[in-house]
Amino acid sequence: MTTALSRKEVSKHDSEEDLWVIVDHKVYDLSDFVDAHPGGSVVLTQVAGQDATQAFYNLHRHEVLQQYSKLCIGTLEGEKPEVIDPQPGDLSKVPYAEPLWLAPQFAQFKNQYYNDSHRRLQKAMRVFVEEHIAPEAREKEKDGTFISQELIDKMAKENILAMRLGPGKHLHGREILGGGVVDGKEYDYFHDLIVSQELTRHGQRGFQDGNMAGMTISLTAVRQWLNNDELKDKITEEVLSGKKKMSLAVTEAFAGSDVAGLRTTAEISEDGQHYIINGTKKWITNGMFSDYFVTGCKTKKGFSVILVPRTDEVETKLIKTSYSTAAATTYIEFNNVKVPRSYLLGEEDKGFIVIMSNFNHERWMMACMVTRWSRTVLEECLKWSHQRLVFSKPLVTQPVIRHKLARIISLVEANQAWLESITHQMNHMSYAQQSTLLSGPIGLLKSFATRSAHEIADDATNIFGGRGLTQSGMGRVVEMFHRTYKFDAILGGTEEILMDLGVRQAMKFMPNAKL
Repeated sequence: MTTALSRKEVSKHDSEEDLWVIVDHKVYDLSDFVDAHPGGSVVLTQVAGQDATQAFYNLHRHEVLQQYSKLCIGTLEGEKPEVIDPQPGDLSKVPYAEPLWLAPQFAQFKNQYYNDSHRRLQKAMRVFVEEHIAPEAREKEKDGTFISQELIDKMAKENILAMRLGPGKHLHGREILGGGVVDGKEYDYFHDLIVSQELTRHGQRGFQDGNMAGMTISLTAVRQWLNNDELKDKITEEVLSGKKKMSLAVTEAFAGSDVAGLRTTAEISEDGQHYIINGTKKWITNGMFSDYFVTGCKTKKGFSVILVPRTDEVETKLIKTSYSTAAATTYIEFNNVKVPRSYLLGEEDKGFIVIMSNFNHERWMMACMVTRWSRTVLEECLKWSHQRLVFSKPLVTQPVIRHKLARIISLVEANQAWLESITHQMNHMSYAQQSTLLSGPIGLLKSFATRSAHEIADDATNIFGGRGLTQSGMGRVVEMFHRTYKFDAILGGTEEILMDLGVRQAMKFMPNAKL
């Protein structure tokens, strides 16, 4: 694309059979593309031989030009393109599109949480997501099929699967993303935060959960609570190598947030060496392709958590939800499933602490992800309001639009700041301390982040108008967010349950004296 062309030369190519246009100082030959244009030929013939920059950006995202870059035949004489083509790993130059510690516009801002290893990890993760995950995410979200073994193998090789469990000995000695990015022994919860947030940037909500989300909320429980070390190490290696898959099976049609209301039973076998499990589970993420299920069961004197391998007695059926079936949301039926008693997590009849402790990391990850999603939507709104023309002026010149943008910015930054504050505490607490002191704050954070998402989705859809309801084109990210943000508000504990949890935990620290 080195040919220099004059505007006069371009103007000669103004028919449907010979059609050139100018977009951002570049010349595109659309003669053979007219009939294939999704918007029809009339729109193109209206700008044939002309500068269509304003018309193009009023309808399309810049990525469309990158997609059809082969149609570019040259640039205008003495002129340079103004829009920079983003490359894998690039930071966004849109204000507030990146968290303050990362944003190029706020390079002078100081931050006490992140160091060079965090920056290296963020860069490497963004490149990996954009080059390897995003293309498959778009494909799977569209056709509803499950994650490929090829992608799982790639993530396992780079130890992305291992990073998603959070800090721990399982990362020691592992070469992360080719090495030289971060030492597994130094991996902390801010590294974990970065991984969680970068993994959402492909913008495909169903695939986001389909991308081994079940593993992240079940293998953590196995690592912490399975008493059989040999079995624990075997399963950990199977799952982190991508050879086996795993999910958390607690929720039932009879019991969602009310874990104590579960009806799935685990009875001791006649030989005393096994559990016989019967019951059902519903809305289990990744259940369709899981080899293991960390399962909540009623036992003789209480509630227990048992690791159940897939057998012929485990039946799974796909559930269709508001997002793509790529998430592999599942209905499970256990029919006299025989499981060794050594597969028990924690103590028998005392499984409530296993589930409640395990919820902390799950809810924290969800807060990370919905906060990043909200920021991505903010970026889309800022770009759209800047380039969309209404009454011959950019949309952002309207005070009501600036007010909506200000509200979204405020919510996004508030969530990120609270998230980082809690993450800092996690870095200085043991697992037991987190269970005791942070379950309430993390619950409140998640509920606030999802309530914020509710407001952000509403304002963003109004900013985009009809495009915010369309699953393609300029508003597809906003449409996806508006349709799926409720998953974060319900999965892992509903907003109402978590807000109540936060207040109840706070009350434990109330002084006895009247104030």
